[in-house]
Amino acid sequence: MIILGIDPGTAMLGYGLIERTGPRMRAIDYGVITTPASMPLPDRLESIYLSLTDLIELHAPTLVGVERLFFTKNVQTAFAVGQARGVILLAAALHDLEIREATPNEVKVATAGHGSSTKAQVQRMVQAILGLPELPEPDDAADALAIAICVANRERSVSRIPVGALDRSALTPAPTGITPYEKAVREALRREKLGVGPAGHSTRKSESKTGS
Repeated sequence: MIILGIDPGTAMLGYGLIERTGPRMRAIDYGVITTPASMPLPDRLESIYLSLTDLIELHAPTLVGVERLFFTKNVQTAFAVGQARGVILLAAALHDLEIREATPNEVKVATAGHGSSTKAQVQRMVQAILGLPELPEPDDAADALAIAICVANRERSVSRIPVGALDRSALTPAPTGITPYEKAVREALRREKLGVGPAGHSTRKSESKTGS
C-alpha cells in the first residue's frame, strides 16, 4: 500500500509518500511544493493542483492522508490552509482516491508517542521509523511523512479486524510480540530520552568547560 501524506499550505505544501508492506514502512519520496507570494492566488492553487496530479500519477498511491483543518487565532493562515485543502481534496477525488484525515495531535501520538512532541522530535521519530539516513527536511515534508505514517498505522490496525466478526468476543486476539514499526518507535523513544541520535551520536549540546 502506498500512502501520500500532505501537510497543506499555499506558500509551502509538504508531501511525503511511503509504502507499507505488512508492518514495515519505507519512504518513497518527500519534499515541498512552493508557490511565490507574488503569484495571483488562482494561479498558486492551479500550480499546487498540477504538482499534486503529477505526484499521484507518478506514484499511484492507494490513499491520501491530509491534516484535518482546525481553527487558530490566525484567521488568514486558516483560510490559506483551507484553500490548499480544497485543491488536495479535488485532486484526490478526480483520481478516485480515498481521503484519510488526522489532527496534529493524532499524528504526534502516532509517531512520537505523545501529543506535546516538538517538530524536532517528530522529525527524529520519522527518521527512525522509516530508516532514513538523515533527518527529513524541511519541517513541512517531515510533517507530511508523519501524516502518512499515522494513516498507514491506522489502516493496518483496522485491517486486523475480521470482516465477519459480529462482536468483540469473536475477534481474533491480537498477536503477541512487537512489530518492526513498534520496535522502531520504542527504540527511537529510548534514544530520544538518552539524547542519542540514530547513528549513536549524541543529540544534546555539549557543555563548554572553563578553566580555573
